[in-house]
Amino acid sequence: MSRLKLTHWQRRRLHQQLKSASDARAYRRTLAVLELDRGRSAADIAVMLGVTRQSVHNWAAAFARDPDPLTLCDQDRSGRPALLAEQTDGLLPSLMGQSPQDLGYPHSDWTVPLLQQQLEKDLGLRPSDETVRPGLRRLGYAWKRPRYLLDPDPEREKKTADSPANPGLATSERRAGTGRDRPDDVSTVAGWLGTEG
Repeated sequence: MSRLKLTHWQRRRLHQQLKSASDARAYRRTLAVLELDRGRSAADIAVMLGVTRQSVHNWAAAFARDPDPLTLCDQDRSGRPALLAEQTDGLLPSLMGQSPQDLGYPHSDWTVPLLQQQLEKDLGLRPSDETVRPGLRRLGYAWKRPRYLLDPDPEREKKTADSPANPGLATSERRAGTGRDRPDDVSTVAGWLGTEG
């Protein structure tokens, strides 16, 4: 299948999909079908897109069977089921109800690596972070940085300076100083020596 014959509407819908594609695989497949329609060879398209010639033929054949642009997009996949998710979810509530110190650990709070270590002892297999963290979220736990609270210092009052009872006179009641606030009738010598009398 070196040339694919598309109708005007098929070509238009493929161009729309090409513009709005957010997935690189769907973009590549759509581009391959459009290039085949333009007359380019499957071998040239394969080199241009970095795929095998057979892949280009498979995409064109799939589109020929079902001429819907969504045929070129990947379908949702469930993926591989988590191996230890159910077992981990069953043990996490009982572990979180205990202190790590109850089980012989020198720690006061649970961490994900510590939970993995204990789950490995219980299950015989070590669950991954991606298994433990969602299990904790499903139970309503959220990770927070530990915060240390210290007892108040009983000597604090003795260490702090007493606040002044009278912070000073108000600005308008201040006595004349040696600077520009000094009245003109006070001589310099009297300012240095103080008042006579």
